[in-house]
Amino acid sequence: MDWTKNWSTITKGFNTGVQATRERLGQVEADEITELPQEYKDLEARVDQLRNAHIGLHKVANVYNTEAYDYPVHIQESLADFGSTLGASFSSLAAQFPAAKSPTSPTSTQPPPPKTQPHKTLPHALSRASAASASLLPPPSRLADALNQYSAGWAAVADARVEHDQVVRQRFLQPWQTTLNTTIAVAMKARQAVKASRLELDAAKQALKTSTPAKQEHARLQVENAEDDLVQKTEVAITLMKTVLDNPEPIKNLNELIKAQAEYFARATEALQSAQGEIEELSVQAEGEYRKSREH
Repeated sequence: MDWTKNWSTITKGFNTGVQATRERLGQVEADEITELPQEYKDLEARVDQLRNAHIGLHKVANVYNTEAYDYPVHIQESLADFGSTLGASFSSLAAQFPAAKSPTSPTSTQPPPPKTQPHKTLPHALSRASAASASLLPPPSRLADALNQYSAGWAAVADARVEHDQVVRQRFLQPWQTTLNTTIAVAMKARQAVKASRLELDAAKQALKTSTPAKQEHARLQVENAEDDLVQKTEVAITLMKTVLDNPEPIKNLNELIKAQAEYFARATEALQSAQGEIEELSVQAEGEYRKSREH
């Protein structure tokens, strides 16, 4: 082990820490702090703005990672409720359309479908609630027919919602987060390296001022090495920050987000307009019969 090198590293780290503390406490004059290039400072500000823009949108759009973001909190649904509702619906359909069986055909019992956790979204909840309400009304019932149309419309919206969220997660949230965790994070790390190098340089300058004549040559060499290190790290950071600012991926990701949203709303509009047309026809029929019954 090279104890001399290790001791030099420890000493530099200590001096850098002291320099940072003195600056934080306002014990260092402004002209004693090495000025970084204006280009570097301008890029720093722009990258900070870009990072904040990424974080701000991600904080809100991240809701798509949770399926129940629009699910009413006061609704208490259970698998047993869904099972009884669906069972009643199937029994009703079976009574209306009995299956023709051969006298010799064996009676078979189909195993129940596996229980799956229902989707927790508002479209799914509306579809289930309207279907359940329709099953409570004895046939024939135009209101039951209308509720079933409403349920079917929202079921189509619910399918579109699930697909929309999957696309948003895969094509926007994941790459958007990757940009935050990679290119922007790498640039931020390079900036930290610049800050540490600048503190090391200023600490070396302070050491040179207070060094004894016998140690001045060594202290001067430390300053020169620190200057070279700062120049090199600043150049690297500038390159990385420019790369972040020129990166076209965020715009591509944003395009995928709005494309998924536009497709979802288009599918939802088509499904609901179709259901609305059917319900409007039922409404006209029901109103006509009602008026006719009042004429007699």
